[in-house]
Amino acid sequence: MPAYDLIIRNGTIVDGTGQDRFTGDLAVKDGLIAQVGHVSGDAAEEIDAEGHLVTPGFVDIHTHYDGQATWDQEMAPSSWHGVTTVVMGNCGVGFAPARPDKHEWLIGLMEGVEDIPGTALAEGMKWNWETFPEYLDALEELPRTVDVGTHVPHGSVRAYVLGDRERPGAVPTAEDIAAMSRIVEDGVRAGALGFSTSRTVLHRDIGGEVVPGTTATAEELVEIGRAMGRAGHGVFEMASDMMREWDEFGWMGKMSRETGLPVTFAALQSIAKELPLDEQIASMRAENDNGANIVAQIALRGNGIVMAWQGTVHPFRLKPSWKEIEDLPWEEQKAKLFDPEFKARLIAEQHDFSEVNQDIMGLIMVVCGGWNMQFEMDPDFNYEPTAEESILERAKAAGMSGDEYAYELLCRDEGKGFIYLPILNYADGNLDFLKDLQHADDTVNSLSDGGAHCGTICDAASPTFMLQHWVRDRARGTIGLENAIKRQCNDTARLYGLEDRGVLAPGYLADINIIDMGRIKLGKPWLAFDLPAGGKRLLQKAEGYVATIKNGKVTFREGEWTGEAPGGLIRGPQRAEMLEAAE
Repeated sequence: MPAYDLIIRNGTIVDGTGQDRFTGDLAVKDGLIAQVGHVSGDAAEEIDAEGHLVTPGFVDIHTHYDGQATWDQEMAPSSWHGVTTVVMGNCGVGFAPARPDKHEWLIGLMEGVEDIPGTALAEGMKWNWETFPEYLDALEELPRTVDVGTHVPHGSVRAYVLGDRERPGAVPTAEDIAAMSRIVEDGVRAGALGFSTSRTVLHRDIGGEVVPGTTATAEELVEIGRAMGRAGHGVFEMASDMMREWDEFGWMGKMSRETGLPVTFAALQSIAKELPLDEQIASMRAENDNGANIVAQIALRGNGIVMAWQGTVHPFRLKPSWKEIEDLPWEEQKAKLFDPEFKARLIAEQHDFSEVNQDIMGLIMVVCGGWNMQFEMDPDFNYEPTAEESILERAKAAGMSGDEYAYELLCRDEGKGFIYLPILNYADGNLDFLKDLQHADDTVNSLSDGGAHCGTICDAASPTFMLQHWVRDRARGTIGLENAIKRQCNDTARLYGLEDRGVLAPGYLADINIIDMGRIKLGKPWLAFDLPAGGKRLLQKAEGYVATIKNGKVTFREGEWTGEAPGGLIRGPQRAEMLEAAE
């Protein structure tokens, strides 16, 4: 019998610790890394990685695969970008606990907040659970290309306890809060990695109502944190508008100090946040200096939307002529869009703002949608465009109006052209402000929203963007490879207590990427209709991933799924003693 299941030879090993890269071999046995350095002996399979990077599999802690994970083994698009572990149930939305009469409500909450087609969720999920522990059992039934872990989501918990009383502004009783706390404690004891909530007006259900956590009191949130403390582990995750009167950092610091648990929040330049990003970071650090453990989740690029005629939103969404055709089948829409008379009429029209307050995407277009902040997504688009690359400037150069240039752009490639509109994290017209944050111990790279915003973004490609843009190509200054890998592997894993992955060393999970950095490149986005019930989603692949390995099995070769599905459910923290037992 061969000594090992797999040997990767002659690779440039970036081990996830932040230490310098080195050339060597890596051996895998029974799903674990057995040896790193010079490996003698043979294996059932050998891969020559000369000239390629060998890194840990990426750990993505901010995704929304809560529904998709119940039916999909491939777990695209995150799995296409070197991700071997995802944490879902973020931002207070998810599907457990779930009373039978709340299924439609929970789907509407997810569809509104995360732009996942409700028809796809309704058809894809079996709802063979009610309690949160039963949901974990259901997740455990399906093998996947990645490991999945999840939070207990605030929206589901509130709906389960308050029932028909759950609406914006609802004030739970002391008994309600105690019941919610018990659900969270039971969920964490059953294996949840934490609890999540959302307190931002940008998050609304399909009917336009703000999500349950938005109006929760600090007392309610702290009590839930104490429930996790009783269970002995868990991360408290939150998105918030950071209103000064809420004193978010005050109660987050108190909770973290009292429970000893980490609290993590989405740190962004945002039109909705009252506290500027610099003040968010300073407030966090003041609490941490006083014994708290608060961690900021930062995005790697401008959080925005990719617009197309067939997407969820585009620059002409509020024109009366578009309203006439928006519900037509695509082929009929396309015929109209390519009609010169229709084009002239639509361009000449003014936007209809009469219903914009009920249309969050329409509101975003009004606030952020000038042609100076919209960009043509050409084949070499890098997501850090300059003002000179805006539609405004390109239209001027072409002797056209912005409306006409954008219309023709969207009509390219048989109506499949794309426009990029950065909404958050692009106030300065560049990403310089993120560079120092990517070297800070109190921040983690996050906010990919994998599996969500199906008609507007594909930030699940963030790990590839990190390598292509931040490590290799960025003209305004790059970051070091070793630091980038550490942040996307070891740092994200450690925040959630996943001490068995994110590092290439003996005893750790054999979650591995083999990467050709010379070829690493994001592909062109496209709109697919491959979700249940024909639901649409924006997808993006990448070049340069020679192989991705999960638990010692090669799951992807050159970006194509091998059919292997060795991933499973993560139940709770994975402690270092597991490694000692393996050794």
